[in-house]
Amino acid sequence: MNSFKSHFEFTRQQRFGIITLLLLIFGSLAAFFFISFEKPSVLDLSSPEVLALQYEIDSLKAVEVEAKKPKIYPFNPNFITDYKAYTLGMTPSEFDKLKAFREKDQWVNSVADFKKVTGVSDSILNAISPFFKFPDWVTNPKPKKQNGFVDYSKEKPFAQKIDLNKATEAQLQQVSGIGEALSKRIVTYRDNTLGGFSSDVQLSNVYGLRTDVVQRALNQFTVKTPKTIQKLNLNTASASDIATVPGVSYELAKEIWEFRKLRERVSYFSELEKIESLSSAKLQLIQLYLYIE
Repeated sequence: MNSFKSHFEFTRQQRFGIITLLLLIFGSLAAFFFISFEKPSVLDLSSPEVLALQYEIDSLKAVEVEAKKPKIYPFNPNFITDYKAYTLGMTPSEFDKLKAFREKDQWVNSVADFKKVTGVSDSILNAISPFFKFPDWVTNPKPKKQNGFVDYSKEKPFAQKIDLNKATEAQLQQVSGIGEALSKRIVTYRDNTLGGFSSDVQLSNVYGLRTDVVQRALNQFTVKTPKTIQKLNLNTASASDIATVPGVSYELAKEIWEFRKLRERVSYFSELEKIESLSSAKLQLIQLYLYIE
């Protein structure tokens, strides 16, 4: 036992070393807690240079966000699709109101009309109305002549009517609702697309002509030199054949063909009235090009 040396018995030099080590430890802890070693920031975030750089970065971000937004180009609100209505922010019910209005062969001719028909909110209307593009006869109506005004609402006798196949653009423009653009479109459709009208009903197939304008035109014009049409047998014609009828899309032609195939044959044109996408005007039109046998 006496020979076992206590662990707490140190020499003077050893005790001095231990005390010195403890002092170093406590001194380091005190320096860590009470002395700040942070270096002052070299970059001043409030300096004009930094603020200008931040403004430039924010501007570039805003440009990028704006570039990612879908672009809106001028369009006629009468012909928007359900997807177009969705991208414009319209609700399905608002689009359905517009669709039902158009199916009655009625037209939206102003921003106020669009608001009245669809019931769209003012915020959406203010955002999209600057892109509305209406036909020339709406935006630039032809002024009525005060002197020598002719009442085109009254139908002329057949002998006094002008041959629709010989009418000039200037003559067509005398009808209220037909301006330079529409008169040119009528003549182009007549001469280039049809090679001449075969019946008055074909006038209603000109894009942009309202029903009431067509009626006013037919009060003064009629087809006196009809073009001969080589008719197709509805019960033997293919969908491609039916699609050659002016104004009949391939989708509609396919519906007519499938309707006939399902029933094996069609006996009367009135049977085609059961096709929902076939309007009465289209039905009247295709009878110029088809016959039933």
